[in-house]
Amino acid sequence: LQESESENKLDGETASDSESKSEFSGSSPVPTSDDTPEVLNRALSNLSSRWKNWWVRGILTLAMITFFFIIIYLGPMVLMTIVMCVQIKCFHEIITIGYNVYHSYDLPWFRTLSWYFLLCVNYFFYGETVTDYFFTLVQREEPLRILSKYHRFISFALYLTGFCMFVLSLVKKHYRLQFYMFGWTHVTLLIVVTQSHLIIHNLFEGMIWFIVPISCVICNDIMAYMFGFFFGRTPLIKLSPKKTWEGFIGGFFSTVLFGLLLSYVMSGYRCFTCPVEFNNDTNSFTVDCEPSELFQLQEYNIPVVLQSVVGWKTVRMYPFQIHSIALSTFASLIGPFGGFFASGFKRAFKIKDFANTIPGHGGIMDRFDCQYLMATFVNVYIASFIRGPNPSKLIQQFLTLRPDQQLHIFNTLKAHLVDRGILGSLEDA
Repeated sequence: LQESESENKLDGETASDSESKSEFSGSSPVPTSDDTPEVLNRALSNLSSRWKNWWVRGILTLAMITFFFIIIYLGPMVLMTIVMCVQIKCFHEIITIGYNVYHSYDLPWFRTLSWYFLLCVNYFFYGETVTDYFFTLVQREEPLRILSKYHRFISFALYLTGFCMFVLSLVKKHYRLQFYMFGWTHVTLLIVVTQSHLIIHNLFEGMIWFIVPISCVICNDIMAYMFGFFFGRTPLIKLSPKKTWEGFIGGFFSTVLFGLLLSYVMSGYRCFTCPVEFNNDTNSFTVDCEPSELFQLQEYNIPVVLQSVVGWKTVRMYPFQIHSIALSTFASLIGPFGGFFASGFKRAFKIKDFANTIPGHGGIMDRFDCQYLMATFVNVYIASFIRGPNPSKLIQQFLTLRPDQQLHIFNTLKAHLVDRGILGSLEDA
């Protein structure tokens, strides 16, 4: 009993709230000073800090938008690679904050286990994606077919290995802190890896579902900053003192208008509207198809109330433009809460930015805090209102069945079509 009490006392001393607070306050946060290029510093040396920051952010924003256009031009494979790189960098920035906060404890295997869990989760998610979108390729190669068949079991075995390694690494004096970091790692994986996986799923639905939402978030971020910089007077939220109602409202209307215009332009090109599919003959991605009804011009009646204002009774537009209003509205009204969440996180650990990767902007995570929330919304939106049964995937699964199973499905489907009178009418035709 005395030994148990002394152990509890020792553990309680290192994990108590008061001591955790004192030790936390003494930990060194992540350095976040901006590494502004010397050329910009010299060129903008005569400006005030406010206008200097405006020009630095503007120049770097234009550079990032140019890079965004370049990777779009390079195609889906490059886009998926960039998403993967961004995911790794965001994970690194968040994990580094945790490591710096608790660095003095020298927690065993923390970094190794964090990256190991990242590998496990990526193996699980991307393995599911490969099986789903590269089905015929997987079935054609024997090693891939085996990995696909037992994919979930292998993924669970890998995670279980990491779980056991974590349990073995537990140190009596640091139990609570080690579980803090275990939870830190898993929440980071949930936020970063899951969302980046959804971004790739959106990409496969058509590049327009990838480009328009991301562009809407970028537009809202820029226009909210511009309206707030020039007209901002009323604070919006305490978590971000620089955010204003003027910027929030101005960003909303600008983003909705931008979404409508961008959707109109992109809906006319098959390379943006067609689903990204893998061609087994050429072993490459293709984006050629007959555009669906979403991307065919239709005529809509304008409400009577607005007819006197605009002077039109009807308007021709793509149905996707109507969906773009929902996307841009979410990007403007709900998307910023991803940024507010990130601001609260940074305030909790007394840091300005997640990192200093991009001068004037902070880290990669500072630029993608709203994008991850947007990716989840787009994926849910597509699944709820857009996506229907995919005949090609059903046929792929049908062809992997045994001959007797295929014959059974064929007879069942034939009997069903005959009962409905469909098969008879087709044979007559």
